[in-house]
Amino acid sequence: MTFPSVECTLLALGHREDLPNCFVELFFEILIYGCGGGFIGLTYCQSVLLLLLLLSAFSDLETDRIPNGFILLGIVIGVLGSIFSDRELSDLLASMLLAFLLMYPLYMIGALGAGDVKLFVMIGSFQPVGELLAILAGAFVIGAGFSLAKLAAEKNGRERFRYFFVYMHDIWRTGHWKIYGEDLKRDYHTYCKNKIHFAVPILFSAVCRIGGLL
Repeated sequence: MTFPSVECTLLALGHREDLPNCFVELFFEILIYGCGGGFIGLTYCQSVLLLLLLLSAFSDLETDRIPNGFILLGIVIGVLGSIFSDRELSDLLASMLLAFLLMYPLYMIGALGAGDVKLFVMIGSFQPVGELLAILAGAFVIGAGFSLAKLAAEKNGRERFRYFFVYMHDIWRTGHWKIYGEDLKRDYHTYCKNKIHFAVPILFSAVCRIGGLL
């Protein structure tokens, strides 16, 4: 089955005023799709989760942001799917809360974007605690691999490690945390060059975990 509103949503990423209507269309298409099951070999909720993560990764790459509509849509569907399944309410709440508590400190120091934190909370609405932790760990391993490959390709590893050690030394010297990379944002070209779009490792990790590779 195809999702015409997926194409609509992707095209609307550059026109925010068109996004709400596309989100509504996508929501109802997914609900209708759920009556017929998910992709081959996957449950309905797994299929929907991967579709939303794919859209989020595409949005992160194209616009450097993840629309809250994607997150809200996913949480609503994840919660509804949990309510109508045999999943315990305590596990649903624990998974979403754990995702927030683990990721929020990384957001506070600038290691993750707000959209990445919200993505993990959305995953928690679909997946039990154990699966969430596996996807989380896999995302950081894959993200580290992406970072090392990027350093090797751009041959600026020494510069990046020097920046990291200066950052840690400043924290030790002053006794105060500061947002990692905040000064780099003044030079937008340098900031974009060094940034990893973390929605992509999250997507890869979820695919590997749900596909049985993690």
